[in-house]
Amino acid sequence: MSTIEDAVRSFLGQFVSDPDVEGDHDLFSSGMVNSLFAMQLVLFVEKQYGITVANEDLDYENFKSVNAIVGFIQSKQ
Repeated sequence: MSTIEDAVRSFLGQFVSDPDVEGDHDLFSSGMVNSLFAMQLVLFVEKQYGITVANEDLDYENFKSVNAIVGFIQSKQ
């Protein structure tokens, strides 16, 4: 993947039919993904980017959209 966003969208594509949603589209409140996805997302972020997601990082705002996930990863790098 050439960018963090590309990698996040590729991962999202494993769980939804159309990962090309708007960057600020709320994945959870729209029903596109569920809490099981959230756990898998955290594991993906940790493994892919060598980031430890601490308890205080488990904030809805960090993971609700593609833009939020990208921003979170960038803030931890």
